[in-house]
Amino acid sequence: MSSSRFFSWALKAYLAVFFAYLFLPLLIMAAATFNESRFPTVTPWTGTTLRWFSALWADGGMWDALTNSLLVAVGVLCLALPIGVASALFLTTVDGRGKSFIYALILSPLLTPGVIIGISTLIFWRDWGVNGGIALTVIAQSAFIAAYVMLMVAARLQRFDRTLERAALDLGASQWQVFRRILLPYLRPAILSAAVLAFLQSLENYNTTLFVAGYDTTLTVYIASKVRTGLTPAVNALALVMILFTVGLAVIYELKRRREAARRIA
Repeated sequence: MSSSRFFSWALKAYLAVFFAYLFLPLLIMAAATFNESRFPTVTPWTGTTLRWFSALWADGGMWDALTNSLLVAVGVLCLALPIGVASALFLTTVDGRGKSFIYALILSPLLTPGVIIGISTLIFWRDWGVNGGIALTVIAQSAFIAAYVMLMVAARLQRFDRTLERAALDLGASQWQVFRRILLPYLRPAILSAAVLAFLQSLENYNTTLFVAGYDTTLTVYIASKVRTGLTPAVNALALVMILFTVGLAVIYELKRRREAARRIA
């Protein structure tokens, strides 16, 4: 066997193992949704059923937790996205030795354990009369999620041609017009990607949320509490619905992208 064929087979084997590592747990989780067993497992298989979807529909606590998680994620988008974009714009325009300090200051929440962020946020805002809840969860999560937004937008700004701004200003455009008609359209892909990342980061966060959620339990905290008291495949049913919903959105986006590409070619 030649070396090129060997490396080709090795690459295929690596990709097979890689995708199996990624998707096999999801397939097992999905299969457990249809197992009659009251525990989320596929072994032993005690029978095929759809009753866990009914149990999911009847679990009011889980739906309340999911609603809280979505409210927090939307709030994080409204707070972290403007902060991250503004930080990226500021860092790409400022010069001097203070730039490195400001950059490190903005990134420092990413290096701080989520437990520390949650506890410190709770202690600080409690002195100002803000107790645990959805609002405090939004504040705590935005403290580090804004850094993700800043990094993604700043990476896009590194490739921006600043002469376009100067040319627009020389032609009489205002700073707001330059931002709205030149800079914002250029940053739109990075902002949309950062928004998706921020939403998902908020939805799956547990360490920080645990200390600041108060009585407004989010989905991750609710599932963690169910692990201690008794987890049922109803959680698997919710995960399967969310996966199918996400895949459906991805398929719709891809079909729309291909249709627009074909229209431009035509």
